[in-house]
Amino acid sequence: MFEIGTKQTLQAVKQVKFGMYYAEEGNRDKDAVILLPEKQIPEGTKVGDMTELFIYRDSSDRLIATTNTPKLMKGQIARLHVANVTGIGAFLDWGLEKDLFLPFKEQTYKVSKGDDVLVSLYVDKSGRLCATMKLYHYLEKGGEKYAKDDWVEGTLYEISDNFGAFVAVDDRYSGLIPKREFVSDIKVGSHVKARITKIHDDGKIDLSIREKAYMQIAVDASKLVDIIESFDGVLPFTDKASPETIKRETGMSKNEFKRAVGNLLKSDRIEITEKSIRLK
Repeated sequence: MFEIGTKQTLQAVKQVKFGMYYAEEGNRDKDAVILLPEKQIPEGTKVGDMTELFIYRDSSDRLIATTNTPKLMKGQIARLHVANVTGIGAFLDWGLEKDLFLPFKEQTYKVSKGDDVLVSLYVDKSGRLCATMKLYHYLEKGGEKYAKDDWVEGTLYEISDNFGAFVAVDDRYSGLIPKREFVSDIKVGSHVKARITKIHDDGKIDLSIREKAYMQIAVDASKLVDIIESFDGVLPFTDKASPETIKRETGMSKNEFKRAVGNLLKSDRIEITEKSIRLK
């Protein structure tokens, strides 16, 4: 049985003008064979020899073998280059003659020619290999690799209105920035640095792009000074403003904003009027 998208060690059973037919070792079913094109046959190969081959479909959707190793195989995740974008989707360079198809419905953001995208490999309903940017079910649970408060890097591959931002930690492990923590304007596809806030029993990882609260206050206070300066020294709202206004103008939650304001008040760097915050 040939498993598309994987490498298998098969036995050469018949040589023809245009290539060599392979089958599973000991399989006598004449129909259970796959072709390795003539230009791919390793020098000196003869009937009976065993060869490791990758199984996929050619441009005519016929099952075929190759001695080349693609940049991505079933069960793996890899960053591939967008070779072209057409009216039906994108095509990725994965090291084989036929580019790998990335359907529009499997894109978590619109890709362009020349982009490098993080994808996994799946078999569609027609039995063809395709790429997907929806990585949640393909990522490993890497909780044992890390510890709470470790800083890690990864790719933000999807944002959910219900759950938050999904991150492929080290482009391999499953991580989530919960909705309550995700107050940034970071876009899907971005490279992020994040702190591990929790490792669940099942190995899944919760993340934050912010420092611990007591350390973050100083960072936010400095950021708030820069923001007030951009308003010519007078911020036209106070910590009584709506959470939506505060988030839109500062990128902070209301609680983070209030803590930053408190820090600046304590250090006597600002004064608060009824409708504004002024730098001293």
